[in-house]
Amino acid sequence: MDTQVDCDLTEEIKEALQNNDLLLVAEKIQKYLDKCSTTPMNIAITGESGSGKSTFVNALRGIDNRDERSAPTGVVETTKEVTPYPHPNYPNVTLWDLPGIGTTSFPADKYLEHVGFDKFDFFIIISDTRFRENDVKLAQEIQKMGKKFYFVRSKIDNNLRDEERSQKEFKEETTLAIIRDNCTKGLQKLDIEAPQVFLVSNFDLHLYDFHLLQETLERELSEHKRNALLLAVPNVSLEIINKKKEALQAKIKYYALLSAGVVGVPDPGISLVVDINMIVGVVTQYVFAFGLDVPSLNRLAQITRVPYKDLINVILSPLAATTTTTDLIIKVLQSLGSTAALIEAEEVSRLIPIFGIPAVMAFSFTSTYRILSTFLNTLADDAQRVFKKALGLNTSV
Repeated sequence: MDTQVDCDLTEEIKEALQNNDLLLVAEKIQKYLDKCSTTPMNIAITGESGSGKSTFVNALRGIDNRDERSAPTGVVETTKEVTPYPHPNYPNVTLWDLPGIGTTSFPADKYLEHVGFDKFDFFIIISDTRFRENDVKLAQEIQKMGKKFYFVRSKIDNNLRDEERSQKEFKEETTLAIIRDNCTKGLQKLDIEAPQVFLVSNFDLHLYDFHLLQETLERELSEHKRNALLLAVPNVSLEIINKKKEALQAKIKYYALLSAGVVGVPDPGISLVVDINMIVGVVTQYVFAFGLDVPSLNRLAQITRVPYKDLINVILSPLAATTTTTDLIIKVLQSLGSTAALIEAEEVSRLIPIFGIPAVMAFSFTSTYRILSTFLNTLADDAQRVFKKALGLNTSV
């Protein structure tokens, strides 16, 4: 349904452009962009007591267990009620820490009603050993009600350490394959058809199967929910950073069109002001998406034990690790010779009647598109360097 709405909206934008209805163009584009940034995503995390649910919630939010906003963790059951944990940078994305089904007085069919089944987009069922009867009953009830669920075997790093100590010829990939196969066959024996099982370390999401889980969700979610999840997940691989860049790049044409539409309104001097304000907002989105804001970098330093100053030292763009302001954007633009010349040409063209409105719109579209693309590229490169530094890799991009 979301896809059909987006197609309809795109057609409405094209029609408004063909009719030169600039105000309608701006209205439709703003509606599309608002939907992109406000689409709610509700993820249910459940499993038996002690399975690592809360730690997984914190990991997905890029938050250390010791952070004051983290979901409480411990060796005993710490989740007594359904508890929402909004993403620190994306409040439309909420992870819900659910009480373990084995710790409630509700049977599986009543459990879903108790936790508010309808609001969740999908369920992640976590176990730190094998999946048990309660996990299977819950999955069957979710399946009956037509929603997606995924099995996550947490604490896989602990399992590998134990296996390495007990085997003479330990091979990580072989051991992972055995564990994955054992989980899958065990679930099949309990009447779960084609179970999707992912092996994850809550403390090292860049290892093992987390990227496979993320790719699976990409395939099975609608466009806006897929993008909401993509931008919210931590940078656990260079591939995810590149996917974020591609998703953000796809929106630039809409911001550029919005800029051109504003230029078309004959109000001398308004374009540059509106463009700069727009650019400030969009660049702030880029900084958050790539985890280059100060709080995110501090959280990364806590999680990886890499000093904050070491992460900062590999950042080249002046737009990262600071507050994006109009003055900062103007200062950076002044250092970009060709882009600044385009903006200057746009303003000069207002004074030359032969150019007319269409030419001004073209200049505005081109300058906004080039500026945002340039900023996106530099921030994506910084995100790659920070990721590599956090993992102790060569930081050259």
